[in-house]
Amino acid sequence: MSTTIAKPTARPVTPVGILAKKLEAIVQKINQRTDLPADLVDNITQAWQLAAGLDPYLEEYTTPESPALTVLAEKTSTEAWQEHFSEGTTVRPLEQEMLSGHVEGQTLKMFVHMTKAKKVLEIGMFTGYSALAMAEALPPDGVLVACEVDPFAAEVGQAVFDKSPDGQKIRVELGPALETLDKLIEAGESFDMVFIDADKKEYITYFQTLLDTNLLAPSGFICVDNTLLQGEVYLPAQQRTSNGEAIAQFNRAVALEKRVEQVILPLRDGLTIIRRIA
Repeated sequence: MSTTIAKPTARPVTPVGILAKKLEAIVQKINQRTDLPADLVDNITQAWQLAAGLDPYLEEYTTPESPALTVLAEKTSTEAWQEHFSEGTTVRPLEQEMLSGHVEGQTLKMFVHMTKAKKVLEIGMFTGYSALAMAEALPPDGVLVACEVDPFAAEVGQAVFDKSPDGQKIRVELGPALETLDKLIEAGESFDMVFIDADKKEYITYFQTLLDTNLLAPSGFICVDNTLLQGEVYLPAQQRTSNGEAIAQFNRAVALEKRVEQVILPLRDGLTIIRRIA
């Protein structure tokens, strides 16, 4: 059975991407065999096509990203992140796969439109793709505060923000996210929507801070990235990394929290939408 599915250039970092890669390897092996039943070969090949074709289809039929987002995605993908960390240019290991990407960016942008948010907080900006996507949906007087610990990553994003008509809505706060949150609390800031995509081991602390203070508006929403963490959260516990275990614990904490309602969307590496309830 033939197929025309394009192979992704970046390494797979989502459950569907990893599944497609593993199925592709299996298909390549069974195609070298002549002793396997034809229906078995067809079923495995179709399973690979179902997995490998999903993300490209979503990309094709989701509203295209803006020119500024395209530039930012290209700049992020061409940076030598490993070299930057080795040379001390970045304060932590970074990689292009940390970018939210087209479909998730447009999803967050749609959420801003749907909630009519005027103030958005992003905990963990990286180079700012998701920040700029959400800023594009904010009204002219809207504000997005983006927390980022790495100055170099922030500079990459700021260079594109400065040339975007929506970039002036973004205010980058450099430093550890928890320290920035404390400053925002002290300043009496409150946000209609919060996007969490930072240190996985601090997710529970970010979440509790938002609920225990006025940072999250009474009718506000929290969006949380990577809540499927490459499938580790539902694989056997012994197969989890430290980040996978941290996200599994976060998901349990959210599920047990009586002050919220939540749903996990199987978008990219998992996106949880959380609503504060009375």
